[in-house]
Amino acid sequence: QVVLVESGGGSVPAGSSLTLSCAVSGFALTYNPYSTYCMGWFHQAPGKSREGVAASGADGTTTYAAAVKGRFTISRDNDKHTLYLQLNNLRPEDTGKYYCAAVQRRDCSHSNPFLYWGPGTQVTVSS
Repeated sequence: QVVLVESGGGSVPAGSSLTLSCAVSGFALTYNPYSTYCMGWFHQAPGKSREGVAASGADGTTTYAAAVKGRFTISRDNDKHTLYLQLNNLRPEDTGKYYCAAVQRRDCSHSNPFLYWGPGTQVTVSS
């Protein structure tokens, strides 16, 4: 059973940094040619639909949405079974709920459809 649990959200002023974590259980993050998972982070702003922010493939590939490229960094610690999203230079428009997601596939992009979702963690950025 795949379970994803996010943590690390909070309320911060603009320009601050946060690190979001996603604890992963039910599969390994390491590359396996027979079972490899693409991991992603999604952002849902108030009143808007959920959008892909970043993705990390088991082979080390990463993709980012244009709005966060250069400010956010996705990474994974395979030994700790944890996915991270480092958020730097936060802006008020980054406010919303952040979700961790996973899907079993080799080609990995934040534009992919994802199958498994965590409950999310709230980030609020004040101006």
